[in-house]
Amino acid sequence: AAGQKYSLLYARGEDWYEAYDNCQIVRTLDVPWSREDSQCLTANIVVKPQVATDPEEKIRQQQWLTYLIGHDLEREASDRLGELTFTRRKLASPRRQELKTRDDTSYTTEPWVTSAPVPNELEDWLERKFSITLHYLKRISFSVQVDFDATPKVLLKVFRRVTADNGVEYDASEDLVLKVTGREEFFSGDCALMEFLWVRHCLETNQDLHLSVLPVSHLVAETVKFVDWPLVDGFSGQFSSHDDLSFKGKDLDDIFMISLWDCNRWLRVKLLGFDIPKLPNKHPQSIYVEASILYGSKVLSTVSSVPKLFADEVLWNEWLDFDVLLRDLPRGVKLGFTINASAGDASTIRDSKPPTLSARKVLYFVNLLLIDHRSVLSQGPYTLHMWPYPDQDDEAITYQADKLSSATNPDRSESMAISFLLDRYSFPVVLPNTLSQNDVTSSTDSAHQQEESQGSDTDTVALRSTSSVLSKKRACLKRFREESIQYASNLPQFLRSINWMDRRVVEDVHWLLGNWDPGELDVTVALELLSMDFTDEMVRRLAVQKLESLSNDDVLKYLLQLVQTLKVEPYHDSFLARYLIQRTLRSKRIGHFFFWYVRSEVAGCPYFRQRMAVILEAYLLGCGQAMIDDFTRQVQAVEALQEVAVITKRLYPDKTDLPSTAPHKLQELLRNSNLPNEFLLPFDPRVRVGTILLDKCKVMASKKKPLWLEFSPMPSPTSSAPVGIIFKEGDDLRQDMLVIQTLAVMNSIWQEKSLDLNLIPYGCISTGQNIGMIEIVRNAATIAAVQKSHGGTTAAFRNDALFEWLKSKCPLQEIHYKTVERFVKSCAGYCVATYVLGIGDRHNDNIMITDQGNLFHIDFGHILGNRKSFLGVNRERAPFVLTPDFLYVMGRVKGRNSLNFQRFRDTCSEAYLLLRSHSRLLVTLFSLMLLTGIPELSAAEDMRYLREALQEEQNEAEAKEHFLQQISACEQLGWTVQANWWIHMVAGIK
Repeated sequence: AAGQKYSLLYARGEDWYEAYDNCQIVRTLDVPWSREDSQCLTANIVVKPQVATDPEEKIRQQQWLTYLIGHDLEREASDRLGELTFTRRKLASPRRQELKTRDDTSYTTEPWVTSAPVPNELEDWLERKFSITLHYLKRISFSVQVDFDATPKVLLKVFRRVTADNGVEYDASEDLVLKVTGREEFFSGDCALMEFLWVRHCLETNQDLHLSVLPVSHLVAETVKFVDWPLVDGFSGQFSSHDDLSFKGKDLDDIFMISLWDCNRWLRVKLLGFDIPKLPNKHPQSIYVEASILYGSKVLSTVSSVPKLFADEVLWNEWLDFDVLLRDLPRGVKLGFTINASAGDASTIRDSKPPTLSARKVLYFVNLLLIDHRSVLSQGPYTLHMWPYPDQDDEAITYQADKLSSATNPDRSESMAISFLLDRYSFPVVLPNTLSQNDVTSSTDSAHQQEESQGSDTDTVALRSTSSVLSKKRACLKRFREESIQYASNLPQFLRSINWMDRRVVEDVHWLLGNWDPGELDVTVALELLSMDFTDEMVRRLAVQKLESLSNDDVLKYLLQLVQTLKVEPYHDSFLARYLIQRTLRSKRIGHFFFWYVRSEVAGCPYFRQRMAVILEAYLLGCGQAMIDDFTRQVQAVEALQEVAVITKRLYPDKTDLPSTAPHKLQELLRNSNLPNEFLLPFDPRVRVGTILLDKCKVMASKKKPLWLEFSPMPSPTSSAPVGIIFKEGDDLRQDMLVIQTLAVMNSIWQEKSLDLNLIPYGCISTGQNIGMIEIVRNAATIAAVQKSHGGTTAAFRNDALFEWLKSKCPLQEIHYKTVERFVKSCAGYCVATYVLGIGDRHNDNIMITDQGNLFHIDFGHILGNRKSFLGVNRERAPFVLTPDFLYVMGRVKGRNSLNFQRFRDTCSEAYLLLRSHSRLLVTLFSLMLLTGIPELSAAEDMRYLREALQEEQNEAEAKEHFLQQISACEQLGWTVQANWWIHMVAGIK
């Protein structure tokens, strides 16, 4: 039929795949070939008409996705074999794999549990019974007493018994689930009650536990309604072995592709020139172009052009030669161009060398992948649109984006365009995946078994090694395995020293990595291997294999960093991207945070926008309708609030003064906004909020004019307190997120050793560029408010204000003792944490305390020792905040020793030494966050602060002594902090 489109399909296992490639001939397609007796190669390929999809449905689906992602991918997806369309198709495989095995009920009812030991203050509960109230629809409610080692199954058994006794009817054929009443949180699985986070929360806050019993049919359906692409195999685009492609002994007619390893030429590029639609106002007189070979964040080789006068069109027509052979190019290598300002005048410096790196001022940059996503070498002419290089004070630059990103500037009409020519061959040149066919069988079999045992995709990267060498290596392999365990922690060191441009060396390293057992790696090492120091696919694959074994809790712990490390991957499709898609489709908890972490990168980071968007799309296509509906309401809420926040900031530009009409104006804006009737909180998907309580909303009087908003909670027998959030426009909350996430990691390090320091890692999420929301912690006041309530501004010098306030909150002596104990622990936790992270700008407005005596810090604008100075005087001299009023609560007055103060010192020492034993993990997590381009975390030097604070070079006794000295320093400097706080209160300096 004319005009009918057809697909070529072949079977692998139970699935049909589309043969998806345009490179000439069927022979090179990676379909399952077999040799019949006739020695003739055969493959079974079926030709089918393409399935017609309703075009309107497809458009609706795409609009929906565009709204959720915050970026329109469809506009960029023209070329069938371009990286975007290719990746969309490739990522359908891990999604299909995951959806095949997903059980809807367990996906919906995934519990929030913890494996941390029971905190000391809850231990006495373990001996007692615990009362739970169960509610079934509106038919029956009753309370039961259970042990803490009971599981949800036990509770349902009790429920069935009681309903039978009371003659309550229910459909016995249907499965039942337990949901926390009034929260989006389920009790499911084989966990004991004490492992559920909500149970611990109820015990700590002294509240009753209510669970609703629901038939499974009452749960929101998780169906995936989106139309998906036909599968393309993970193999497509990986061409045959070097021997297959080599033209030795072949007729010209038999050659369709050339192996890159046969290309013995030097790499060179002919710089044609550039043109820019409009010369910038401030521009240098003359410029030169620099071309570099980039591998990850490393520059392997650089050549510069002669300088020329800067005009709107400059022509060079000169060849730039590299000392690199084409055959040595590794997958993921880029050709980078920068346009730089020349020193001096163009005419005089024509023959002199280009300036040194330190003097070099980059104006524009762009990169091209030399080997594309299909392993094909780039050839011929190119014109690329360049990015203007941001100034240092411009926060938009993502760290190393000028080396890591291969995106071009989408703004074609306004941007600088550079044209160049790469050498051409008469055929496509392809990077083979192995040397010869016979090593494919030996090595991919083992790889296949490994992949299948992990239940992941059928993708493998075949290990490149020569078969003759393999047999000799077998004997060494056993010894190597035994010995590698002790060297696993040095693997990153070893890999940093490899010359990735030497193919023979790389072959051996790949062999080694392919035989390494991921189980022997420490998680910290795996995270380190995902950093920008390592671009090699096999290195990153090994790291991801290690991550496969992480629990959902641990994936959540490191998710912020894992999303950032997607920027290091050379291609959109990677082992890491596939891993994240699989884990997010397996767990709604992970999926929820993944959505916001990636979406905020789509909004704020143009250099990686397409990659983040295509990966987010791959997740959204499989996360199920219930999640889609929830995300839609959340995005709607965030957009409505963002609009209100922007208008409010414009209305009240003044720093501190707000007119008395401000609250009314805000309420009017909120009343007319497009807020949904209910939505999940982006920073905590267990809480669903209802309508906004207008009379409780206000504009806060700080510089960025954050909005204080309150919402009605979902109906429940216990909590009826409104839910509060602060919505902030104008600050990069990713820095706060990083600090809060690190506090949570520190907390888990301490809890593993049964040290519970009552930290409050409150909710905080960046929902776009310089915008986001923060949880309001209830029943808490700032230290400034406490001091003002006890004697106005002079209370900054009153040592007993805090003590008196706490006493007024708990009249009973025994409760007061508990409160002081909690104060001592939380104060110790935050002293250690703020010292290690170098959190600066501490004043009595960003330290808070709860009625129960829990001290905590908020607002982390300055980290890693980047401190604020005021009127030229460094406002902070003390290492952390430990003021006379804090000491007074501990009973340390005028240097008198007290039991509580001694306990404080001991707790600090223990907490500090525990963090030191995990210093590699903390430093790794921070160095991965360099990729966000947070202003105060933008250079590897910022890590030095962390290493010094953790006293990495010292032994344990010296480190302990070092921290105790910091406590003494705080005691001596207490009055300076108080003086600062007084200045702060009087002058209102933020």
